[in-house]
This record gives sequence, structure tokens and C-alpha cells, in this order.
Amino acid sequence: MTREEVYERLNNVFRDVFDDESITLNDEITADDIEDWDSFEHINLVVAVQDEFSFKIPMGKVVSMKNVGEMVDIILELGK
Repeated sequence: MTREEVYERLNNVFRDVFDDESITLNDEITADDIEDWDSFEHINLVVAVQDEFSFKIPMGKVVSMKNVGEMVDIILELGK
């Protein structure tokens, strides 16, 4: 899976979770950049990402993610 493929799938997940078709992700996007991305929605997002990519993200990695780029790195690492 390429980084571009991950972004394509992640864009759809984010748009569904936040009900916002205008979301376009990049490496630098953080919770501060997306309206309604609070701690509750973060849990929903992680669950949706895990469902989309069919693997569990370890809690240590979930809490250490600083931006979408790090999320993509984790997905690529776990998807090997």
C-alpha cells in the first residue's frame, strides 16, 4: 500500500466520521484543524480507521500521534 492509497482511504474515513465532505488531509493536519475533532471523536476516528484498514492500532501509538502524517506512518508500518 502506498502513502497515496492510505490518504485516499483516510480522506473517506475522516469525511464520514466528521460528516464533512470538504476535508482534504495532509501530513500536517491536527485536531486543531478540523472542527469537532475532540477527544470523543478521536475515539470514533481511531475505531473507524481500524475498521477501514482491518487491524488494531496499539494504544501507545494512538496517544502518541501528533498529526495525520504520523497516523499514516503508523498505518503503513502496521499494514506491512
